[in-house]
Amino acid sequence: MNATNETLVVLKTFDNTTQAEIAKSILDSAGIFCVLHGEHMSAIYTTSLFAVRLMVKADDVDDALAVIEGR
Repeated sequence: MNATNETLVVLKTFDNTTQAEIAKSILDSAGIFCVLHGEHMSAIYTTSLFAVRLMVKADDVDDALAVIEGR
């Protein structure tokens, strides 16, 4: 399976880059591929105009939610 051919979907959005990084770290530790989108804009502009999006493969949404929500 090639990650470049997978569809990424937004799992969660964050107003805070630190919270997004923590969630990404949790998913990384669980072996779930994820990326952050918009973290640089959120760091530059501290208002909530630019939400940070945590994105995962569409096939991993249920597993990722279970990990993030502690199920």
